[in-house]
Amino acid sequence: MSPGILILIAMLGIALLLFLVMGLRLQAFVALLLSSLFVAVAAGIPLNEIASTIQQGMGNTLGFIAIVVGLGTMFGEMLRVSGGAEQLANTLVRRFGQDRAQWALGLTGFLVAIPVFFDVGLIILIPLVYSLAQRTGKSLLYYAIPLTAGLAITHSYIPPTPGPVAVASLINADLGWVILFGAIAGLPAMVIGGVFFGKYIAGKIHVKVPEYMIIDAPHQEEVKDPPPFGTIVAIIGIPLLLILLNTVSGILLPEGNFVRNFLGFLGHPFTALLLAALASFYFLGTQRGYTQDEIQTIATKSLEPVGLIILVTGAGGVFGRVLVASGVGDALAGVMAASNLPIILLAFLIATAVRVSQGSATVSMVTAAGIMAPAIEAGNYSAPMAGLITIAIASGATVLSHVNDSGFWLVSRYLGLSEKNTLRSWTVMETIIGVVGFLVVFLISFFV
Repeated sequence: MSPGILILIAMLGIALLLFLVMGLRLQAFVALLLSSLFVAVAAGIPLNEIASTIQQGMGNTLGFIAIVVGLGTMFGEMLRVSGGAEQLANTLVRRFGQDRAQWALGLTGFLVAIPVFFDVGLIILIPLVYSLAQRTGKSLLYYAIPLTAGLAITHSYIPPTPGPVAVASLINADLGWVILFGAIAGLPAMVIGGVFFGKYIAGKIHVKVPEYMIIDAPHQEEVKDPPPFGTIVAIIGIPLLLILLNTVSGILLPEGNFVRNFLGFLGHPFTALLLAALASFYFLGTQRGYTQDEIQTIATKSLEPVGLIILVTGAGGVFGRVLVASGVGDALAGVMAASNLPIILLAFLIATAVRVSQGSATVSMVTAAGIMAPAIEAGNYSAPMAGLITIAIASGATVLSHVNDSGFWLVSRYLGLSEKNTLRSWTVMETIIGVVGFLVVFLISFFV
């Protein structure tokens, strides 16, 4: 390996170390920008070009991310406020029956986390878990592990949540393939890590509803007239179906075909999510008695928590752009080629390393995608392969959640678990779903 490549790789390592040292969640945006500046200066990018490189990386990323995350967040908040998430959960539990409530909760988490962030979904649905545990006398983990598995999988695997959208944008993956492979990998991961492991760990750790949660749990105002189950599923399905139809039409229909162009317009994430957001405003808002002012307030407030997420994602785009301009990406691609390891495995390992060191799944995905983007671009991989790599990065960013992850403490508090038992339950579950998801896409990659 030439000295030049070694120097470039060393610079990348120092930049990552700088990022990880500053890796508290609220500092991720600044840490990524500082890491990008370090690489740019050390690699010899002309000083008068650094600012334009940063602007280019931020603009190219946020031009896509901001719209998708913004529309998805408004859609998700309407689902929460209208009582749609609770209605979805209660209906599935009734239809599956109490004996198969684990399956219903896993599926509920899987569906709810498509438009709703993980922490919000947990807070909304945890009262149902408490109720089932008190009614049956089973360990809280028997019901909580499937629910959190479903929430965690979709949070990392299925757009329009910020993580997979950001990775897809940074490595130019088609969201249709990401959704398809995310579902194919996520469902078995939910069954193994959620349902099966949930039964196992509930037999080892018996947890009752924490007394402080009965007092301190956030008060959820009961919705007198929640939206119908079919309406909720249909609205959640609108963007997924349209995006998938766009991907399928691009494979089956020739260029210039009217149907392909029309489905391409409807199935673009901007259009698909705009239609879903408008449908949620009408069916979950106007038809439930909300005024236009109330709907506007709900939509506006929903955007407040996502500012940091959008900025961190944009900074990940800056990091990736600087890596390309500095030549570090090309050097890394050469090292990967020389290693003879499949790129999908390398993507998983890099995401895992960042996840363990830094904590946040979303930030880990963005950082890993920024590192991998130049190598993926140089490899000129097919659209399906880019989708598989996206899920591999998501899988690596899911495993081994521990004390530097806010999700670890959220689950610990809501389930009343000690740090040791949170590691034995939540951390192991996260690792199972990440490894299973990766193994599924790794196997598929041999046929793509």
